[in-house]
Amino acid sequence: MSDVPWPVISIVILVTGVLIGILAIWRKLEDRRSGFPAQDERTKKITGKAATYAFFIGSYFMIALMVANLINLEFLGSPLLDAGYALVVSLLVQSLAFLGLRWYFNRKGEF
Repeated sequence: MSDVPWPVISIVILVTGVLIGILAIWRKLEDRRSGFPAQDERTKKITGKAATYAFFIGSYFMIALMVANLINLEFLGSPLLDAGYALVVSLLVQSLAFLGLRWYFNRKGEF
């Protein structure tokens, strides 16, 4: 992992972040021009419910990951994942859980 060209990867990450920001701003401006509200009561309720569930899923996943890492460290002598990878995996689980739950609650209709 030490032979990774970090300057190139840093530039790619920066460019990706800037492009996502530009697309998000462009979408908000297009929605505002077309007259759609940014959020209504239903959207806020769905987002709040999905965020709450994703928070708990992410928290329980991190607890399970820490326990598995501790058990692996005690019995095998080496950690299951490095700290950096564990953080990335936890962030991915929580983010994907939020996106999936928001999509599911949005398609589910009234609740």
